[in-house]
Amino acid sequence: MKLSKQLSKLSARTALPLAALALFCAAGCAPQTSGTSAKSDDQSGTLRVWLFQEVSNGPKQQVVNKAVAAFEQAHHGVDVRVEYIPVDTRAQKIKAAFNDPGSAPDLIEYGNTDTAGYVRDGGLADVSAEFAAWDEAKDTDPTAKQSVTVGRKIYGAPLFLGVRALYYRTDVLKGLGIAVPKTQDELAAAAKRIHRAEPGLYGLAVGGAYTYGALPFLWAHGGELATENGGKYTSALDSAPAREGIAAYTSLFGDDNCPAAKCAQMGGNATITAFAGGKAAMAIGGDFNHAAVEAGAVKGKYAVVPLPGRTPGSVAPAFAGGNNIGVLKSSSHRSLAVGLMKQLTGKATQREMFDAMGFLPTYTDVRAQAARKQPFVEPFVRTLASGTKFVPASPGWGQIDSSLVLPTMFQEIVSGKKDVAQASSDAAKKMNEAFGATG
Repeated sequence: MKLSKQLSKLSARTALPLAALALFCAAGCAPQTSGTSAKSDDQSGTLRVWLFQEVSNGPKQQVVNKAVAAFEQAHHGVDVRVEYIPVDTRAQKIKAAFNDPGSAPDLIEYGNTDTAGYVRDGGLADVSAEFAAWDEAKDTDPTAKQSVTVGRKIYGAPLFLGVRALYYRTDVLKGLGIAVPKTQDELAAAAKRIHRAEPGLYGLAVGGAYTYGALPFLWAHGGELATENGGKYTSALDSAPAREGIAAYTSLFGDDNCPAAKCAQMGGNATITAFAGGKAAMAIGGDFNHAAVEAGAVKGKYAVVPLPGRTPGSVAPAFAGGNNIGVLKSSSHRSLAVGLMKQLTGKATQREMFDAMGFLPTYTDVRAQAARKQPFVEPFVRTLASGTKFVPASPGWGQIDSSLVLPTMFQEIVSGKKDVAQASSDAAKKMNEAFGATG
């Protein structure tokens, strides 16, 4: 029961990048709104904030309340009202806010892959000048900054990051005399050796629907999701390096590791469930999975290292997920809203949010302090320091994600319906249609 609760918390928080886009764009992204810019910049009154409701929201609320109290004390005549909105229905609520400025909040929390779509829809304010003048912003992780950037303009401030690494069973590897893998080839070999020795265990739990677990293999082989030219994106899934990475990941599906019949439909939560429940010797999981694994059957019998790249000592680039806070273009309290955005995402608040919720800070110096305080963070910090990747900053990514282009490609390959070349070509065509459809 405890494990289930922790995994639900994952779904509600750190799986936001995939789920948010699916919800927001499932029926096609909303047309761009117009005429929503505020006509005034009031210096008093009520500021409305929408933040995501966590499964265990109390600790988050305490940190937010402290930040809000400090802001109100420094700004007499200002009343901040925070509403915690359900994650499952946030897409419809935010869409309605974009289309009805009169009922919209001044600030919102949003998944970091939503940025391009929300900018295209005319909902977020450009805060480039304020961000550039903010002293703390100079320590922002480059990938976190990228997640609030569209067309070289800044549309919010990063709140936290989530990144994945390799969880492994220390007892299983030691018992079989297997060294911790230092390359992806060693990882594949170790996974198959484990499954051969222990047929009841997946060597490495993988999922055909686990996009963000698969991408490090694509990136480690030099592949990219897409290339950009003049703000226009073109899929790169059908390039030779990308195909090598896709082949490396899909080779892990089979009776010698993770049978396709069982693993093709698995997503990230399912792979972590398998590992935490003692059914897998290794899994690719995030810093945000730590609590769920600790609540599982493998507590005290596992460790974490960065997911290896192709050469010894290298780290595979990981997807940097997470959330941001942005100011709505329709806010009639722009200056105050920007100030509150800084208060909620500043270093002091991020330190406290890490202590309360385990959210990985977006500032490099604050994150280093967190790693010294909590050793489990260290491999994730190393992963971030080695370089992370992000999805294309295009509204088209919403359609690509919600229509399951990448999971379909992986599943077609592992089921034997298509080879890597055909599946990647078909997926690239669908991606280009989505990029073209959204401009």
